[in-house]
Amino acid sequence: MARKVVDEPSEEVVANARMARESNRGPFARLSLFIKQVFAELRKVVTPTRKELLSYTGVVLVFVIIMMAIVSAFDWVFGLAVLYVFGTPG
Repeated sequence: MARKVVDEPSEEVVANARMARESNRGPFARLSLFIKQVFAELRKVVTPTRKELLSYTGVVLVFVIIMMAIVSAFDWVFGLAVLYVFGTPG
């Protein structure tokens, strides 16, 4: 199971954001701060284990197959309804 990480910004990110808000920074300084914050957030990313990845992939594939079956069933029923209302072609 993936580690549970609280999705709160780190103290450093908050301090940098406050400092940026308090002082008027130039466009390059703001861009630099943004990039630093992006890297700080990327350090928080937790990659799933192989077992978790296979489990998630299986769940997604099963969901997609079920949705395909439901949409196909609706298409077939509506096709029969259209043929009933408008008759057979020819």
